[in-house]
Amino acid sequence: MDNRIKTVLLLAGLTVFLVFMGKLLGGRTGMYIAFIIALAMNFFSYWFADKIVLKMYGAQEVNPAEMPELHRMVEELSREAGIPKPRVYIVPGDTPNAFATGRNPEHGVVAVTEGIMRLLNPTELRGVLAHEIGHIRNRDILIQTVAATMAGAVMILADIARIGAIFGGSRDNEEGGLGTFGTLVMAIIAPIGAMLIQMAISRSREYLADEAGARFSHNPESLARALEKLAYGVQAVPMDASPATAHMFIVNPLTGGGLMNLFSTHPPIEERIARLRAMRSY
Repeated sequence: MDNRIKTVLLLAGLTVFLVFMGKLLGGRTGMYIAFIIALAMNFFSYWFADKIVLKMYGAQEVNPAEMPELHRMVEELSREAGIPKPRVYIVPGDTPNAFATGRNPEHGVVAVTEGIMRLLNPTELRGVLAHEIGHIRNRDILIQTVAATMAGAVMILADIARIGAIFGGSRDNEEGGLGTFGTLVMAIIAPIGAMLIQMAISRSREYLADEAGARFSHNPESLARALEKLAYGVQAVPMDASPATAHMFIVNPLTGGGLMNLFSTHPPIEERIARLRAMRSY
């Protein structure tokens, strides 16, 4: 299935979860409460998420005089993508990684760590920057922020429903309620389902950004080689990253395997590399 179609379907699924949890919480009134909570959280995220994440990781903006080659690459790639040149930030630390943020292409930001600047050669770094500009061009930051916010709203409502079921009972079954036991079960299942959907959306957008990065850099192999190096780099030098922002990075900054892969915000590195190497040079 096309990743764009998959994103739409997954966002629709999150919406269903949100509405259902609102209805479970309090019928029509609960649905209104759910909508208001989601609206408020999305408003806050839309306007302030980029500032928060840059401050969280101590990112500092650099000008063209300080890093002319980095700025030249960003300018060329953003021109190729047909978007305004993003601002450029450096994140202190040895972990090799990068992310993009900003609520729209006009307010885009590309941030790279000191570690990635040391690890990658210029061709590989160009592939990474093209990937991040692909995120900005595709408005992935907005899509992923909405998905994360809606999943967060589902979790908040599930907590309220769970507490209400334990201490206040629930609506009668004949009024359309699930009963206390049913409410508790759904209050546990719904957040897990919402989280899985959010992760699936993030993985779909990563594939699209890889495709865009290959197209803008005209060199899929450079991005594939960069991902190979980064996969080892983040394992060798782990980052003290928040799970809430893990989806923003080009490679998952959180380590883990097995069952944790189900909850990963990123597709398997091996799959991403294989897809890139199957592409023709643009």
